[in-house]
Amino acid sequence: MTAPVNPFGASVTADDIVENLDFFDNWEDRYRYIIDLGRELPAMPAELRSDERLVRGCQSQVWIDVSDEQERLQLSVDSDAFIVKGLLAIVLAALNNKSPSDVLAFDINAYFEELGLIRHLSATRGNGLLAMVARIRDEAVKRSQPQ
Repeated sequence: MTAPVNPFGASVTADDIVENLDFFDNWEDRYRYIIDLGRELPAMPAELRSDERLVRGCQSQVWIDVSDEQERLQLSVDSDAFIVKGLLAIVLAALNNKSPSDVLAFDINAYFEELGLIRHLSATRGNGLLAMVARIRDEAVKRSQPQ
């Protein structure tokens, strides 16, 4: 099973997310935008929501599937929480459809800092976000090593 076509990381980039979030004056509006981003994620096929794709360390249930297509990581994600789906969309805008080396080179902490994201999340939500990124980076490491 392959991941559905995903605009995040292709037509929706990290720069787009930074620019769009900057448009909002307050975090209540930004949270609404983040939730709307999550609604734009393609549906993850039910058969991909398995225990081996479940991300540990998240308060909500989060599944991440990573496949390769033309030496680029294709990410399919899902969560049972609307805000988390939006956070996943923000991560995918930066890391989806990238080579493993590009994923590893991307400074996700600087991206989150530019968005002001971590300081506006609860500690458990912030830890979960970092666990999601760690899972994707681990997959990038595996795929960047010679077989």
